[in-house]
Amino acid sequence: MERLDAMRLFARIVERGHFARAAEDLGLPASTATDAVKQLEARLGVRLLQRTTRQVHATPDGEAYYRRCVAILADVEEAESAFNGARPRGLLRIEAQGSQARRLIVPALSRFFAAYPDLDLYLSEGDRYVDLVREGVDCVVRAGEPRVSDLIARRLTVLRETTVVSPGYIERFGAPSRWDALEGHLMVGYHSSATGAVLPLEFQVGGERKTVTLPSRLTVNGADTYRVAALEGLGLVQLPRYAVVDDIAEGALFECLVDTPPSPTPIYVLYPHSRQLSLRVRVFIDWLAGEYAKQSEI
Repeated sequence: MERLDAMRLFARIVERGHFARAAEDLGLPASTATDAVKQLEARLGVRLLQRTTRQVHATPDGEAYYRRCVAILADVEEAESAFNGARPRGLLRIEAQGSQARRLIVPALSRFFAAYPDLDLYLSEGDRYVDLVREGVDCVVRAGEPRVSDLIARRLTVLRETTVVSPGYIERFGAPSRWDALEGHLMVGYHSSATGAVLPLEFQVGGERKTVTLPSRLTVNGADTYRVAALEGLGLVQLPRYAVVDDIAEGALFECLVDTPPSPTPIYVLYPHSRQLSLRVRVFIDWLAGEYAKQSEI
């Protein structure tokens, strides 16, 4: 195995903590990973990895070698990308909240793949904390201001939010007319994985943020389920406008309290400090920023 390829494989093993997963990421047999590390250790004359029954950890020498490998590989990729003919290639691993993945990212991917035919994408859905380095994830897309300080955050856009109810709900409870006159109304509770609590309804009133918590018969923790609950008339919900713009146009949902909308939601893409931004990740983030910018107009 070429020396740079061996460095790339070793770095991925350290990040993933597993031989087979690292080999799978790079499209190699697991046996190749084992042999490559043995050859590295023999050439360097040191033990690089400590193997346990479940995971692989870098030794102190391995940590030092890993840091040098990451720096060298980043320099090589940066040098190659400086030439006009350089094309991003390989596998990208990203994670995004499910509703955004299904409604914003996947519908636009045909354009991305047409522009970058040598890139493949593994897209996972979730809204949990992700250890990007250990899990082999290149970047994550998250709503709200970043809470994790060990990641670099780039703002993609700010999404408008809106308050909606179904016609069936209005028939039973009437149309909400004021944010501060919601007695007798219901909301669908949304349990936030970020705060661990049910979010109140939020309204911008004269430049100030006001919150109201209404009774709820149903509490959910998924954006798509939240929207469906609104369609079924189970209460008021507040969602990014892109998620319900078609429902509003079709009359399935009614936009209410438009003079006091919820605060807009910033969307960020996050990636590790420890990695220089590779060409493939850079072009994906730039493309993503362009796609998300379109949503700010909805």
